[in-house]
Amino acid sequence: MTKSEVDAMEETASTGVVARIDDLVAARRNGAAITCVPSFEINEVDFTHMDNEFEAILFFCRFSGTVDGQEYSFRKCYARGCPKNLCPHVSQAVMIANRYLQKDYRKLKEAGIDVETRLFSLEDMVVRFRDFKEEHGQTLTIEDYIHVAQEGNDVSMEVSVEYLPAVENFGNRKERRTFFVANFDVTTLGATHQCQRCLACYATDKEAEEKPRQLRIANDRLDRLFKEFDLAGIRFNMRFFT
Repeated sequence: MTKSEVDAMEETASTGVVARIDDLVAARRNGAAITCVPSFEINEVDFTHMDNEFEAILFFCRFSGTVDGQEYSFRKCYARGCPKNLCPHVSQAVMIANRYLQKDYRKLKEAGIDVETRLFSLEDMVVRFRDFKEEHGQTLTIEDYIHVAQEGNDVSMEVSVEYLPAVENFGNRKERRTFFVANFDVTTLGATHQCQRCLACYATDKEAEEKPRQLRIANDRLDRLFKEFDLAGIRFNMRFFT
């Protein structure tokens, strides 16, 4: 990552604008009084990838509250699921989303921020997939592979990044959005698996206004993952969004 990108990230963090979990943590460590209430958004999205169209369900958590009395609200995408197996299965995505969400809850609570630990509910949201876990076994996340490497096993990752255009359906309206997606082809313990992380997104019609900041956020999240890979001894190729 270039110095200008790092400087831009630091500038974003210092402006006081809350757009991610790390902004809340930084504000609390600087002594701010913070309230935080999570709520869920489950949206159907029509994606296009290499001229192939497919339907998916995105699992968002919206974090709302106040920082020293000033209101904020932002949302984070935790997983993407596809009913037709063109990406992780819907019920698999629920489990992935909850694991990443619990990690963010721990980060908030360790910083001294009180937050209700609500989770995505498979029964409430996608009842017809409730038996998936028993049929397909445990779902591994990027963090699981980091632990595998920390235990002394050989782990390698082929990393690629892509912009995925999509149309997000909000009931009575549709909105074109572009998602920053990182793909991780993980080879370990004699097998290769693919993990995906949605790192940020922006309204396609507001690209000039929203893309630069979301680009910095996506690359910041990648940079943190790569540092964890280095510490765990994982072999990987470094890729950033441009």
